[in-house]
Amino acid sequence: MKKQRKEEEHDIQGEAKRLLLVVAASFIMALNINSFIHAGNLIPGGFNGITLLIQQIGDVFFQIKIPYTVVNLLLNAIPVFISFKFIGKKFTGYSCLMIVLSGILTDILPGYAVTQDILLVCVFGGIINAFAISLCLFAHATSGGTDFIAIFFSEKYGIDTWNYIFVGNVLILLIAGALFGWTEALYSIIFQFTSTQVLHQIYKHYQKETLFIITEKPEEVYVEIKNITNHDATLFKGIGCYKKQECNMLYSVVGRDEIRKVVAKIREVDDHAFINTMKTEQITGRFYKRPND
Repeated sequence: MKKQRKEEEHDIQGEAKRLLLVVAASFIMALNINSFIHAGNLIPGGFNGITLLIQQIGDVFFQIKIPYTVVNLLLNAIPVFISFKFIGKKFTGYSCLMIVLSGILTDILPGYAVTQDILLVCVFGGIINAFAISLCLFAHATSGGTDFIAIFFSEKYGIDTWNYIFVGNVLILLIAGALFGWTEALYSIIFQFTSTQVLHQIYKHYQKETLFIITEKPEEVYVEIKNITNHDATLFKGIGCYKKQECNMLYSVVGRDEIRKVVAKIREVDDHAFINTMKTEQITGRFYKRPND
């Protein structure tokens, strides 16, 4: 009973944390749109960018004020269905909350132009945008649109797809440039590039690292890898060329966001272990993925 109660409390705390992260991300993203993006007249890319582009088209060519929330929800309808079917129900639910809440907050929160320097707007707006998206991802949710697509392909193929999404965003920005002028469009590409690179540094879930570990305690080291990451390892037996002694080498692939904790635990088990980590671009075959729900 006590164990079951602790698990229930842990689940409640986990859901509360997810909710708090999503609300914070929605608030930050809305403020960023109203303060930095609008101040620089930028198109941020993704479905948020398409929504702002449609708003701008309505305002400039048809003198119609189009509400942000309505357009954003319509654009996200198909990605939401794909996410619900292939990624996870809770994941989709929290993502929908993010989409709705950020849209409403964007419509109601006032904007404040922090700076008129367009380059500073691009750089710091991109950093804040990446931070908001990262909060969503840490809550096992997305900010909607192309993020759904990125997560879907990352889950399916085990690769980091954010750079591919950046290429798609550049195409959106080129359309904006053709319609409204190239200055804002080119600055928007700087904004999107900054956001993508910062996101790479903050959120490393879909990035992989390969571990080569020479150790005298292979079983103990393997247990730590298994406990932390739920990934397997392969043991190779070899001969050290210098001392001509038999040695053990463990090979394992883990998430880049787990690497620091894994290495620290290996050092606790065997402080003489020799550890080599290598960036892994892509893997095929069976690889454990933490569930989004």
